[in-house]
Amino acid sequence: MSTVPRGPADRPMSPHLQIWRWHITMATSILHRASIFALYLGLLLLAGWLVALAAGPDASATYEAVVGSPLGLLVLFGITVMVFFNLAYNVRQAFWDLGHGFQIKTAEATAWAAIAFGIAAAIAFWAGLVMLGAL
Repeated sequence: MSTVPRGPADRPMSPHLQIWRWHITMATSILHRASIFALYLGLLLLAGWLVALAAGPDASATYEAVVGSPLGLLVLFGITVMVFFNLAYNVRQAFWDLGHGFQIKTAEATAWAAIAFGIAAAIAFWAGLVMLGAL
């Protein structure tokens, strides 16, 4: 073990999330990470569907029954919201990469817009599926 001192003991510690006042840009940053997790979950569901198709008609019917259940549809809707939110968030990030949108009001407005787009686009997408008779 090293006996080298690491610095004064009264050095301020890193603030914990309970100390910070929550704001929308902080929430969208965390939500963006959650959306990436949802996208991975969606890929696993897609892979499961392909495995079920390869396993035969019985496995495919069982998989479609599980995914087509109310809970399965809720999970798919949540994944759809996260796909559209991730799209909007990445467009926002692209503008940030160009040096635009760093003003506090603009950053907050685009954060709310990304959330609103994710929800509205998912509702529109699922409404389209219902109108086409796919559900």
